[in-house]
Amino acid sequence: MADASAPSRYGQTPNARDVWGWIARGEVALALGVVGIVVLLILPIPAFLLDLLLAISITSAVLILMTSLLIKKPLEFTGFPMVLLVTTLYRLALNIASTRLILGHGHEGVHGAGHIIEAFGKLMTGGSFVIGLIVFAILVIVNFTVITKGSGRIAEVAARFTLDSMPGKQMAIDADLSAGLIDETEAKKRRKDLEQESTFFGAMDGASKFVRGDAVAGLIIVAINIIGGILIGVLQHHIPIAQAATTYTLMTIGDGLVSQIPALIISISAGFLVSKSGVEGSADKALVTQLAMNPVSLGMVSAAAGVIALVPGMPIIPFAAISIGAGALSWRRSQKSMEPAPVEIEPIIAQADEPIAQTLAIDEIKIELGYGLLGLINDLEGRRLTDQIKALRRTLASDFGFVMPSVRILDNMRLPSQGYAIRIKEMEAGAGEVRLGHMMAMDPRGGQVELPGEHVREPAFGLPATWVDENLREEATFRGYTIVDPATVLTTHLTEILKENMPDLLSYSEVQKLLKDMPAEQKKLVEDLVPSVVTATTIQRVLQALLRERVSIRDLPAILEGIGEAAPHTASVTLLVEQVRARLARQLSFAHRGEDGSLPIVTLTPEWENAFADALVGTGDDKQLALAPSRLQDFVRGVRETFERAALAGDSPVLLTSPNIRPYVRSIIERFRGQTPVMSQNEVHPRAKLKTVGTI
Repeated sequence: MADASAPSRYGQTPNARDVWGWIARGEVALALGVVGIVVLLILPIPAFLLDLLLAISITSAVLILMTSLLIKKPLEFTGFPMVLLVTTLYRLALNIASTRLILGHGHEGVHGAGHIIEAFGKLMTGGSFVIGLIVFAILVIVNFTVITKGSGRIAEVAARFTLDSMPGKQMAIDADLSAGLIDETEAKKRRKDLEQESTFFGAMDGASKFVRGDAVAGLIIVAINIIGGILIGVLQHHIPIAQAATTYTLMTIGDGLVSQIPALIISISAGFLVSKSGVEGSADKALVTQLAMNPVSLGMVSAAAGVIALVPGMPIIPFAAISIGAGALSWRRSQKSMEPAPVEIEPIIAQADEPIAQTLAIDEIKIELGYGLLGLINDLEGRRLTDQIKALRRTLASDFGFVMPSVRILDNMRLPSQGYAIRIKEMEAGAGEVRLGHMMAMDPRGGQVELPGEHVREPAFGLPATWVDENLREEATFRGYTIVDPATVLTTHLTEILKENMPDLLSYSEVQKLLKDMPAEQKKLVEDLVPSVVTATTIQRVLQALLRERVSIRDLPAILEGIGEAAPHTASVTLLVEQVRARLARQLSFAHRGEDGSLPIVTLTPEWENAFADALVGTGDDKQLALAPSRLQDFVRGVRETFERAALAGDSPVLLTSPNIRPYVRSIIERFRGQTPVMSQNEVHPRAKLKTVGTI
């Protein structure tokens, strides 16, 4: 015999306390409740149990109504569509259970289906089942035609307008986040509320169909109960037809009222819930605030009630009471509105100064969108523009070693409908247009795309491109064209602009943050350098010079070590940069290697090396390049021809020079080939494999 205390296969022997603990869990209780509703559809139940379940139906409807009245906004009751479904299914199950009792025990008398149905039937018929039928029909018509239909229409319109306004609301959230008015947590909360709002009204639109179907089912069940009950009573139990008609009609009307009154209450709750959209506070406060606060309106009500009271034949007392009450309330509101509001001087001064201070703030990075591009903010079919910008900032931080400032996105009605502008420190750094619903196709070989569409220039690199319809995506891919969506076009343009303006975006505060966030083991290096050896401003200028040549500053300890070695001997930023670049030889050689792992280089002939060296004038740190204009033109021509030949061969080489002339050669190269890297011989790592692809 097995030991009763032995553990079960789940690690513990279940006992009564465990079972009740499982049932107490919400999801288990809900599952049992739904199973119980299904059981009601199949198995018969006694009359006393039906009374208990009907009482639960009525009280739960009152609870739902009170909750709808007292909540401050609809999103506090997002579970209402599911509640509506469960309660409707529950009432239908009770209808079937009561129908079984009415038809099976109606011959025993009006108490055969339970005391609640009997009480409602007697109360509503008042001795005449014709009156009960008429009142029941009116209740069903009011519920079906007026309340349910109106609530469903409000939910439908609210869902439509909520979906239409989502892009603008989403952009407002992103703009507040970029401006620093809210943090990331608040932005996530607002986005979640916006998503819940659209989902809620859409679900309410569909859930209202349950109530309409419930009303129709109630009418059909009433007809079945009356006709079927009379036939069963007369033919099977041999009851006189008059008695059968009275008994079964009374029970059927009571059953219909017991089910339709909770349905009516829940329909009213749905109406209150969907009509509260845009109104803050509970229903009583909202109504009082918007109806009983205007003294002119209350005065007109008082005058109208007084005139009606004087009409011959009209009852004087009710209209006179309304007239006096509305007049008193109007006078009280008018007196209160004439009282001067308390004035606080200090808050007014603070509010007056705040806008002036805000006008001095400058957005580091800003994207302005035309009205037609607001859909990019919340592109549900692809990656949203905001998501791509977040990924871009993360990529640039990984590639170049510092986090770009937040990007502020806002609309600009002065731009073309599908145009955009990118601003750096409030100055326009780039602009372009994209076409929503289209894809940009580009030929990797640099030729014109041979597909129908709008031929344009790609905004980031100026390459020929074509906006083609999305239906041509597969054909463009088959022809080998590069396909880019509108959001990626804008993000690519932003990427190139940020790379060009990285030195300006590395502010003094960003440098201080980089120094502060260095690992603990490197803190001593910072303490030894700043400010005893170099200032933070000098470090900023060195880092900006590196970024200007698109050199990553992620290895900040190595950069600081290079500055620490050279700073005691020179104050020249140019020489400090050259020393740091020599320290970063491994990084530079790795960054510019080719596909085969070698470093492709273009070298200068000894004649050009000597020409640059002889053209340096000045002494010490004040040397400058003084090359004849004709020689300068020859050099520019030679660089262009050599690098174009290398590009045709599939290489992206660096220009290799001697250390003493590298800064001056770079100053010339950046004017016409800004992305061409220039390295000195000291910056080539000893283990780098060199591959000479040309000579100037």
